[in-house]
Amino acid sequence: MTLKHLLLFIFVLSTSLSSWGQQRPKFQAARPNELSGMVRDSLTGEPIANAVVRVNFDKIGLFTDTTGTFSVNLIDADYVVTVSRLGYRPFRIKVKMNKNIRLDIKLMNIAEELEEVIISTQAVDQNVSRPLLGVTQMNIKTIKRLPAIMGEVDVLRSLQMLPGVTSVGEASNGVNIRGGAVDQNLILLDDAPIFNPTHLFGLFSVFPPDAVSGMELYKGTTPARFGGRAAAVLDVSMSNPSLEKFSLQGGVSFVANRLTAEIPLVKGKVGLLVTGRGAFNDFAFQWGPQKLKNIRASFGDAAAKLFWRINTKNTFSLSNYYSTDFFQTDLLGGINDINSTSTQYNYKTLNFTAKWFHAISDKLNVQTTGVYSKYRPRILLPELDSDNKVSIGSEILQRQLKTNFNYAPNARHKIELGANMTHYQLQPGTLNPGSNQRVNPQSIPTENGIELALHAEDEVTVNSKLTVSAGLRYSYFMALGPSTVRLYTPGDPRTELTIIDSVSYEAGQVTKTYGGFEPRLGLRYNIDEQSSIKFGYNLMRQYLQVVSNTTTPLPTSRWKMSDAHIRPQVSQLWSAGYFKNLKNNIYEFSIEGYYRTTQNIMDFKPGADFLLQKYIETQVLQGQSRAYGAELMVTKKKGEITGWVNYTYSRVLNQVNEGLQFTEQINDGKWYPANFDRPHNVNMSFNYSENKYHNISLTFTYGTGRPYTIPNGFVSFQGKAYPYYAERNQGRIKDYHRLDFSWQINNPNLKNNRWTGSWIFTVYNLYGRKNQYSVFMRTQGTAYTTYQLQIFSSPIVSLAYSFKFM
Repeated sequence: MTLKHLLLFIFVLSTSLSSWGQQRPKFQAARPNELSGMVRDSLTGEPIANAVVRVNFDKIGLFTDTTGTFSVNLIDADYVVTVSRLGYRPFRIKVKMNKNIRLDIKLMNIAEELEEVIISTQAVDQNVSRPLLGVTQMNIKTIKRLPAIMGEVDVLRSLQMLPGVTSVGEASNGVNIRGGAVDQNLILLDDAPIFNPTHLFGLFSVFPPDAVSGMELYKGTTPARFGGRAAAVLDVSMSNPSLEKFSLQGGVSFVANRLTAEIPLVKGKVGLLVTGRGAFNDFAFQWGPQKLKNIRASFGDAAAKLFWRINTKNTFSLSNYYSTDFFQTDLLGGINDINSTSTQYNYKTLNFTAKWFHAISDKLNVQTTGVYSKYRPRILLPELDSDNKVSIGSEILQRQLKTNFNYAPNARHKIELGANMTHYQLQPGTLNPGSNQRVNPQSIPTENGIELALHAEDEVTVNSKLTVSAGLRYSYFMALGPSTVRLYTPGDPRTELTIIDSVSYEAGQVTKTYGGFEPRLGLRYNIDEQSSIKFGYNLMRQYLQVVSNTTTPLPTSRWKMSDAHIRPQVSQLWSAGYFKNLKNNIYEFSIEGYYRTTQNIMDFKPGADFLLQKYIETQVLQGQSRAYGAELMVTKKKGEITGWVNYTYSRVLNQVNEGLQFTEQINDGKWYPANFDRPHNVNMSFNYSENKYHNISLTFTYGTGRPYTIPNGFVSFQGKAYPYYAERNQGRIKDYHRLDFSWQINNPNLKNNRWTGSWIFTVYNLYGRKNQYSVFMRTQGTAYTTYQLQIFSSPIVSLAYSFKFM
């Protein structure tokens, strides 16, 4: 489908809604009445010449003269009058021509209106003037206008409409950004880390939409205050509650119900924001096929934020976030001697953030932040003919204290200094058999670590052409006891057979240290007032990572801290770009290129098993990765039609070659595509806003199919065929593409000005594309059959209602 077809579809649909039941004007009729008027600029009041006046969307129109006036004779009937001029937002009005009518029409200059689409940083020309590359800001208003699956507003799915951001499929647990794995992204909600960003295994994101004010994505040059991940940073901010007025907003959809309240506790001083969302509609599975009847799925999240304006120089805020998920399936995994009737997944997140901001002077301020974050995934196995449930669980606990000083001696110079300390505590796995006497309880030793970091950043405008942002971060990581570190025969693979000794460490003893400098650099050179070129460099270290042998890590996948055997990942990114603004910043154009190298990436050995594995180093290999690509994007930010089009070419290749033996290599030590290597990606988003009552959106996405592993052959043994795999990721699933549509009707026929409501009609996967998620094989005797898994193979129609009361 071409851009021309998409625009034509938008125009036909919207005009048909506006002109439903109308008749074409009859300019030659008996006893006509006169329709006349003057068209002026809404800001200056100056008359607008050559504005086009159309009646009932007729192809033949008339033009205003040099004084901005027009006149036409019409018979007695109802008409829709449209007035438009290049550079102005069109004006529409419905008139009944039972007498002479004169109109005074004021057109809004697009350059003066607020941005409808914000995919930039704070100021309208920041994409040109800011020295950082790969920084994207998207406000919640834009996110809510994008078509969403089953009517659920989704931050992560919105991100996937941006260049350089992909996922491995429909229900993937996270996003891949510029060649990074999902665990290489630092995802923050009010400075607290989110270890699992999705509900229901990737169908929806965990961020409560009515409590989010906006988000910034750093996929290029990352500020020095961020660290701990190797690829990108997604910084999501919660709204501060109103200190003056009570408000209530919420919504109802097929998936979930939500409610948010802003409560001024002490007017002008203290306010509280409370939000909650719950999805408990899994009874719908009872109406589906037999294989779905035993599925149970539900999720919920809640957040609260207290904001206290102590005085003109001090503020304090306390944020809390909680989420929970439950999913049950009949698909069973063989775990020890447990005879279970189903597999249940349950995972929870609990976060707290406290911030104190103090303005020492107009030029100097300090912000101190304390963070507590806990993530606890579990697998529950209800036993046959018993009330007992066997539980397999793990836990991540992160506590952090940090302080930032910001000094701006003048408008051309900004300095930031900071320090932080982070304590990590991992419980990799426990097995609680409950009342089952046949299964022994297990507990893998807890891992502890401390990361200390200092950072400094200096942004200076050298002259009208050149701005430089230089940052330096130093991080130091200590793996702590209690633990037992195995020693293996040097040069041999790490297995049970190559152990030569072990060393025990007491609680608090340092077992291994890592660290180093992490420089950051951004340069911006202005070609003119509307265009610039930029260069950036990043080095980042990651001491905490996910180990998984699936295409996308499950919420229950195991996290692993760097230790004596697992080295931290170190990523270096070089990027450059050209940025251009047009027509008073209405249009933005950018092209960026990047090249990333990452050392010590993790991949799994053939047949690896991570569940309740005490010594994980025997199951994984470490290697290197390289990613490169180019991103092209065009955005229209204001006007009746807004949106963007982008194209990304990218590659992600891995190499694992730890030794000479085949068990220490993947694909014989050659480069191979990563699971999320998708060379070509195209995204288009269009929003048509005829007036304040109707909003129509279309999004289209296309991507190359991801790699998957095809058996190199089959081995027949005792009458059964077994697949043989010699290479990894040498095949690709079919290319992915999808068109989504949404129509939002705002505040229809409501007389109460304090209450605003909107209906959102959405069609996800409009033309029913049967996109592959995965391809797998099943054998029967010596024969085998190939199957494909599809998540959404038909259009998903939904209707949601949102409201706000003030």
